[in-house]
Amino acid sequence: MELKVGDPAPFFEATAIGGPYGSGQPVKLSDFTGSSLVLYFYPKDDTPGCTKQACDLRDAWGEIESKAALFGVSVDPAQSHQEFIDKYGLPFPLLSDPDHKLVEAYGVWVEKERDGKKYLGTERTTFVIGPDQKIAAALRKVDPKAHLELLRPHLV
Repeated sequence: MELKVGDPAPFFEATAIGGPYGSGQPVKLSDFTGSSLVLYFYPKDDTPGCTKQACDLRDAWGEIESKAALFGVSVDPAQSHQEFIDKYGLPFPLLSDPDHKLVEAYGVWVEKERDGKKYLGTERTTFVIGPDQKIAAALRKVDPKAHLELLRPHLV
């Protein structure tokens, strides 16, 4: 089932690494009731597209942080997230989803294909969740180079 604007955001509870969460603290959707939240799902730490996307968000952090809480989400383990954050100086937290609970709940764990081989992986998708805990925007199959510009109009 594909989430659409207006749908309730699926509940989540995950370990946040980085930003105000340091080396790891639990967070859940209800922690953000009354404020805007951005969950950007990406395939893998420290790969070219994912690094471009994360560094663009890092460079625009001054304008983003006052408008919404932002979390990157991947199935990478916490240690990988910490190394990615340290290597690129990311000021925002990343959620570790090794059990695929978030990627499945948000419908972004999908069949992909590369070099003729099919596999399951994370679709690069960003959800903006409004203060009412409903999906305010869904940016699907995002080009990492265009992500920030697509996201900006939804940060209010």
